[in-house]
Amino acid sequence: MQHRVTIRDVAARAGVSAGAVSLALNGRPGVSEATRRRIAEAARDLGWSPNLAARSLARSPGVHTIGMAISREAVAEGLDALHMALIGGIESVLSERPCSLLLRLTAGLESEIALYKQWWQSGRVNGAVLTGVVAEDPRIQPVHRLGMPVVVVAHPDHSGPFPAVWSDDAAATAEAVRYLAVLGHRRIAHVAGPARLGSSLVRSRAFEEVAVELSLDDHRSVPTDLSAHEGARVTRALLVGADRPTAILYDNDIMAVAGLAVAAELGLRVPEDVSLVAWDDSDLCRITRPALSALSHDPFAFGSEVAHCLLELLDTGKAESRISGTPVLVPRGTTGLPPRRP
Repeated sequence: MQHRVTIRDVAARAGVSAGAVSLALNGRPGVSEATRRRIAEAARDLGWSPNLAARSLARSPGVHTIGMAISREAVAEGLDALHMALIGGIESVLSERPCSLLLRLTAGLESEIALYKQWWQSGRVNGAVLTGVVAEDPRIQPVHRLGMPVVVVAHPDHSGPFPAVWSDDAAATAEAVRYLAVLGHRRIAHVAGPARLGSSLVRSRAFEEVAVELSLDDHRSVPTDLSAHEGARVTRALLVGADRPTAILYDNDIMAVAGLAVAAELGLRVPEDVSLVAWDDSDLCRITRPALSALSHDPFAFGSEVAHCLLELLDTGKAESRISGTPVLVPRGTTGLPPRRP
């Protein structure tokens, strides 16, 4: 666990008393200019900055600030309803207490690690929510060494030493594939997210397991970056290939909508020629024609559970990982019987 730098550490480095450090760094008289410069240099070398959270807590016990980083790429593409509902759920719980959520944009994983270090060393936050977790995530160990309370939005397999909150995506994936198999589909494809993304790994593993269990004639899982462009590209490759799938499961709504457009472009009817199922049921799924069958869950309630878990960790020093619901399949107009073979 990494030690949080204090005034005493700065004092030891500069060879002065803690009182002298307090006077110097708060701009008060009582120390010479040479000593003030030496103290400032020691503070910079140690990475010390004022403990803003501690000052706030001294004034108002029970006040907490929760940090959460969001990638610039996600914002540039437009935060979708899923992200906004997740944030809203977290805020709904924090607002019941004297707590606040501090959101910050980051340019990558390294800058995110540096941000958590700066937040924790300065006392800017009391804890954090870690999202977008990938396999062997490079953020886990550096953040753990800080000693900062953290809750991870991911399956426990990818949460390392932190408590995790996750939805049972494996069970939901299995339900969707079994439903398509009951309709008669024997060639099913999975247009997945990035190969290292925790949620995509869980879903791809579950897809493979249930496909083998059902002895499907053909099944394949194709990783993408979750964008509409990639969803369209992969769908086109699947549908123009020999022995094309009769059903496709997508890892988000954006790719499923893109897939629906590609089917129309190729002159294929949905669901008569190919059935489509989306993750992350949204308004987008309901306004397409035909409306998209989707795996539906409640990201607002999920965010609320994340906040409850982190506040429990802050209040008691420990919190158990927990499931926040299982997505439910909502059949609509894009799923039906497979086409008959000629």
